[in-house]
Amino acid sequence: MIEIICGEKGTGKTKRIISLANDVSDKAKGSMVFIDDDNSYMYDLGYSIRFINVTDYALNDPDMFLGFLCGLCASDFDLEYVFVDRFENVIKAELDALKSFFQQLEALASQHSLHIILSVSKGREDLPDFMEPYILA
Repeated sequence: MIEIICGEKGTGKTKRIISLANDVSDKAKGSMVFIDDDNSYMYDLGYSIRFINVTDYALNDPDMFLGFLCGLCASDFDLEYVFVDRFENVIKAELDALKSFFQQLEALASQHSLHIILSVSKGREDLPDFMEPYILA
């Protein structure tokens, strides 16, 4: 399952995704990963949530990021939740060009029973149509 928290810059997306991660950590049966492009919020997360600064891994495009997620799944069979803050910064691609990526991401999530939650710095009306089914209210 993929879910997107969207909104313009300054609307509280990061606060919301961190809060969601911390709330879910009490109920999750498997492990959790929080991916960001800097360490600013590392200490705001519960101790059971693995924090990954994606800049440590030199990911340059959506295919590399998908491979990175596959590696996380391969190394942790209990992985249940993946949170990605500032998705556009992490993925390094325009959202309009990611339809195929989202199809592959959905297949990965389905195959491994993953919940993938992304924060995107755009208003709902500015997101591509293929992202509409994933938007959290």
